[in-house]
Amino acid sequence: MLSANNSPRRGGKWPLVTAWLAIALLIVAGVLMAIAGPAYKAEWIGLGTSFTWLRQGAQLAMGAALLGLITLVLAGVLRRWRPALVGVLVTLAVVAMVAIPMQMKERAQSVPPIHDITTDMENPPAFTLLAAAREEAPNAVDYPGAETAKQQQLAYPQLKPILVDAPLASVMETVKRKIQARGWEIAGTTDNTIEATATTRWFGFKDDVAIRMTETEQGVQVDMRSASRLGKSDLGTNAERIQIFFEDLAKR
Repeated sequence: MLSANNSPRRGGKWPLVTAWLAIALLIVAGVLMAIAGPAYKAEWIGLGTSFTWLRQGAQLAMGAALLGLITLVLAGVLRRWRPALVGVLVTLAVVAMVAIPMQMKERAQSVPPIHDITTDMENPPAFTLLAAAREEAPNAVDYPGAETAKQQQLAYPQLKPILVDAPLASVMETVKRKIQARGWEIAGTTDNTIEATATTRWFGFKDDVAIRMTETEQGVQVDMRSASRLGKSDLGTNAERIQIFFEDLAKR
């Protein structure tokens, strides 16, 4: 796309220089942002370092976008169309790269800073089999209490238990299959509960899930709790997990 044959043309080497600098910054930014999560997941770096890489990658990406725009304007004025195309492509690539982090930032600002979500806020399904694993993590084993419940009710009023018109054993088996289909690691089961752990793909964050099934006159009531082991806010992930799981279960 870029050729040394363009050097004698209008503007000399400058459109090429800014274009290549934009490409170089874009590559470095992409590498930093791409490996930040997997490197933490593999336990090569700490979480603070991982977030630093993400931030630095985003900053370099914005620098690449600025150089891309400069290249576009400079090359456009000089009618150097190949460097101008590079400027456009770099700018578009940066927009795509920063879209997800920006969406995450906006989402964090739109949801409450809570990380433990349940369909039964008065008597949440308990983490029993996963208690030891959660005790080693920063977030508590027990449900945080009334303040979290209040924030959840305001943010996610749609989260309710569901009733399934089927025998308890059948519901248990269906729930277990759906857990396995999602790749969650089952910690164990009791007569009416299943506990499992969901691991996020990029960073490898672990969120614990407890599902309780109770026989009633109307059918089997299914309650679910999903809680992150790390972090003050889950960016709405746990509520979304429960919502999607219940929608899938209702289609059985």
